[in-house]
This record gives sequence, structure tokens and C-alpha cells, in this order.
Amino acid sequence: MMANVVITGANRGIGLELARLYEARGDSVTAICREGNEEIEDIADQVIAGIDVTDEENLPKVVGMLHKLLDGPVDILINNAGLFTNETVANMSLEGIRQQMEVNAIAPLNVTMNFLPLMTEGSKVANITSRMGSIADNTSGGYFGYRASKAALNAIGKSLAIDLKPAGVAVAQIHPGYVQTRMVGFTGDITPADAAAGIAARIDELTLENSGGFWHSNGQALPW
Repeated sequence: MMANVVITGANRGIGLELARLYEARGDSVTAICREGNEEIEDIADQVIAGIDVTDEENLPKVVGMLHKLLDGPVDILINNAGLFTNETVANMSLEGIRQQMEVNAIAPLNVTMNFLPLMTEGSKVANITSRMGSIADNTSGGYFGYRASKAALNAIGKSLAIDLKPAGVAVAQIHPGYVQTRMVGFTGDITPADAAAGIAARIDELTLENSGGFWHSNGQALPW
């Protein structure tokens, strides 16, 4: 059965490969991104470009557009847009930390809240997080803004899972792995396509019973 899938940050990297995967499944893909390109235009059913997920005024407009464009509810919302910088004790940027909190934590919450009217019982929300947001797993320090923002996203996702369960909406926090994307200078261990396949498998397994979990894309449960 065809699903309506909405992906933020879908113009490159993991987002692009998720769009490609779901389109190949026969699903309807809506790509939300700051800048469109030929690749995502060729893949997605709808591309809504020029959208900064931190711009609170744009999101209701996007929802209004999808009310008219989609046949049925949003079945899967993937909060994938993200920002990654490295602050250290020797090289600190409070502004960089604020920006990452806005993009990586607050924006996914706001996107989800705006899209709730388009969801129904059985809909799913996948927050693309990072094991760097795990406090228990932090053995190397640094990356103050990225770690803090992803830890905040994990906390937000857990609360959403609890609060949306009565409405039949399940929520997952998924670490894609160390992926060969522009964000990390293409130095990762796995390809975006492999990461997308793992993420999609975790979304397929997501139910109200396991809603609120924090998983690696390979299926490993991660510590908070």
C-alpha cells in the first residue's frame, strides 16, 4: 500500500537516499529542502524548496500546500535536516551551539507539531539523531553543540512518543551510522544508501509498542 512520506533535508546525503528508496517502493515522496536540485526533482513527487526548518512562518504554509497536494494523511515524517559543527574548550562558539540547537532539536519539534494535523492513527515520526547525543556513550568529549542538540532531540522525541501514543502516532530516534556525507567530509564508514536502507528498516519495525526508542540504523538499541 502506498505511503505518503515527507522528508526534510532531502536534497542530498541521507535525505536524498531516503527519498530514492521510498520512491522505488512506490510511495509518494515529498521533499522539503532549502535548495532544490535536479536529483531530488527527478526522484520526489513533490519538492518544496526554499524552506528553512527554523523559519516558523514557512511551516504552516508548507502544511497548507500539502493539504491540497496529498491524497491521504502523512504516513511517515522523517526529520532529517541537520547541522554539524565542532566546538571544543579551546575553540568555543556559543552562537554555533545555538544554531545547532535551533536546527537539530527545536526545528524537528516544530516541524512535527505543524504536521500533526496531517497525521492519523498509524502515522510514524522518525527523528534522525546521532549516538553523539548519548550521554552514556560520550567518551571523547568535544562537539558541544552537536552532542547537546542531539541529546535534546532524543529527549523531545521520547516525550513526543508518550504524548502522541493516544493518537496512534509512533516516534523513533534513529542514528544513521557514520555516513559518508558532506557533513563529515565524506569520511564515514557506510554509504548514504546503506544508511537509508537501515533507517527505513527501523521505521518499518516501528510500532506503538516500541515507540520512543533510540536505535542505530543496524537495529542496535543505543544507550541514552
